[in-house]
Amino acid sequence: RADRTIVLEAVKDDGRALQHAADELKADPTVVFEAVRKEGLVLQFAAADLKADPTIVVEAVKTHGCALQYAADDLKADPAIVFEAIKAPWFVRRSSTISVSIGSAFQYAADSFKSDPTVVREAVKNDGRAFMYATDVVKADRTIVLEAIKTWSPALQYAPDDVRADPAVVLAAVRKDGRVLEFAADDLRADRTIV
Repeated sequence: RADRTIVLEAVKDDGRALQHAADELKADPTVVFEAVRKEGLVLQFAAADLKADPTIVVEAVKTHGCALQYAADDLKADPAIVFEAIKAPWFVRRSSTISVSIGSAFQYAADSFKSDPTVVREAVKNDGRAFMYATDVVKADRTIVLEAIKTWSPALQYAPDDVRADPAVVLAAVRKDGRVLEFAADDLRADRTIV
């Protein structure tokens, strides 16, 4: 656990080995970089100063966007890092030894991104669940709602009432998954063209 050569080989094989490394190796940039390269979520085990290292954090969020939650706060406001996180895969194999977050990497981005329609549009293209974390003003943009439901039809439930009453939006959602009809406005749930 304290032998750098052995730990480095272990994390190259399986990044999750970082959690068992000695604290001084969790502060070793090379060891941590190799670990997050294999499994981004192991950023949670890195020393605090490495969670503030842009090179390490970018590598972590490339392998799993939700690694952003373990980054230093100032990096959660870094556009380059946030864009890498929202482009990254959001699904990872389940492990009993690593805390796996449920949800979109976008939830860990600085609040300023959640009110930016351009950023939200990019986030929902990869993971419609990002729509949950957008501001209400952005959620009212029908084009963003339509983009979100392409990758996650339940996004409809987070849209404002007037959008959930828009036949075009609801029809697009129910074509993707009929179960989301429950989130449509009442009058649309009785509309034969929708149902």
